[in-house]
Amino acid sequence: MSTVNRATFDQVMVPNYAPAPFIPVKGLASRLWDQEGREYVDFSSGIAVTSLGHLHPELTAVLHDQADKLWHLSNGFTNEPALRLAQRLIDATFAERVFFCNSGAEANEAALKLARRYAVDHFSSDKDQIISCTQSFHGRTLFTVSVGGQPKYAEGFGPIPAGISHVPFNDLAAIEAMISDKTCAVIVEPVQGEGGVIPATQAYLTGLRALCDKHNALLIFDEVQIGVGRSGSLYAYMHYGVTPDILTSAKALGNGLPIGAMLTTEAISKSFIVGTHGSTYGGNPLVTAVADKVIELINTPAVLDGVKHRNKLFVDGLNKINAKHGVFKEIRGSGLLIGAELAPVLQGRAKDVVTLGAKHGVVLLMAGPNVLRLLPSLVISEADLAEGLRRLEAVIAELIPATVAA
Repeated sequence: MSTVNRATFDQVMVPNYAPAPFIPVKGLASRLWDQEGREYVDFSSGIAVTSLGHLHPELTAVLHDQADKLWHLSNGFTNEPALRLAQRLIDATFAERVFFCNSGAEANEAALKLARRYAVDHFSSDKDQIISCTQSFHGRTLFTVSVGGQPKYAEGFGPIPAGISHVPFNDLAAIEAMISDKTCAVIVEPVQGEGGVIPATQAYLTGLRALCDKHNALLIFDEVQIGVGRSGSLYAYMHYGVTPDILTSAKALGNGLPIGAMLTTEAISKSFIVGTHGSTYGGNPLVTAVADKVIELINTPAVLDGVKHRNKLFVDGLNKINAKHGVFKEIRGSGLLIGAELAPVLQGRAKDVVTLGAKHGVVLLMAGPNVLRLLPSLVISEADLAEGLRRLEAVIAELIPATVAA
C-alpha cells in the first residue's frame, strides 16, 4: 500500500478544495485522530452529517449486517431497506411519498424539477418561476447553484437556467411583491446555513405558506442541513408548525453514507411518472439500511430533548467566552446549528479561527468570513462539549493579542 499524506492531495486531486493540513484517519463519538496520532474534538460533524457521532455501534452493526446480504440493485428493482426507510419517514412526517438519491443537491434538483413538472401538469408551461432567497445555498449542480442565492458559486458556468428569481431572506414584503400566478415554487431553508446561520422568523414562514397557497405555488423546504434532528425537532418545519409541499433531506440522514431524500404528498408525486426522473444509486440497500436506523435513533424524545439541552450548554459556554474576550457580535441559530458572528476585534477572521482550531485540537467551520459555524454531534457528551469549548477559547485567546498588536 502506497504512503499518502496531505501533499499527495495537491499532486493527484482536482484543486476545487483546500483541505486542512492534517488527515483524519480515525473517529469515535465526537473525537477524531489524524495520521500523527493527534486528537481533536469534532464541532463540525462533517458539515452536519455525523450527527450520531463517528463509529456509532448500532449503525456499524446495521452496516455490517447489510454488507453480508446485498449492496446494490438497479432501480429496475426495489429493496427492503429502502421501503422500510420510506415508510419510517412517511410515518414520522407530513409526507406520503419519498424519492431517494445520493445528496442534498440531488434532492433539491428533484424537488425543483418536480415543482415545474407539477405546474405543467396542473396549470401551464409558462408557470415556471422559482423564487429563492439571497444568501441561500441549495447545492452545486448547475440548476441548484443557480437557484442558490450566492452568485459567486455560479460565476463562470453560464448561461444559467432561466426563470429563477431571488429576494432577501426573512423579508415577506419582498416576496409578496415578487410572487405571482407564474410562480411554480418557492424554496427556502428554515435556517440558512451557508448564508450565515440565520433562522427564519415564524411570521416569514407562515406568510410564505399563505402566499404559495394564494398563487398555487409549491412551498419547498430545504432541510438538508437543519433536518434529521439538528433543530431539536426531527425536521424544522415541525418546530415552526408550517408544513411544506416538498421537503428535502440529506447529510445526517446517512450519518456519513451518501443519501438524499425528497419527501412530498401523493398528489404532487404523481407528476413524476415512470421515466421522468431517476438515480442509479438512489435507494441503495446498504445506505438505506443505515439511514433507517439513523431515523429510529434520532426520532426519540431522549435525543431531540437532548439537542435542546446541549444547545443551552453550548450557547452558555459561548456567552462565557464572549464575556471574557468580547469576540462575538451575536450568537444565533437553532438547536445544534449555531452561528457565532464575530465582533469588530476579529472582523472577517473566521478562517483564521478555523485554521488555528487545528493547532488547539478542535474542528470548526465557518459560514462566510465573519461567522463561526458550530455543528457538534446531536449526542455529544457534556465532557466533550466542555473540552471543545475550552479549546475554542484557547484559539480566541491566542488570536486576540495578535489582533490587537496588528
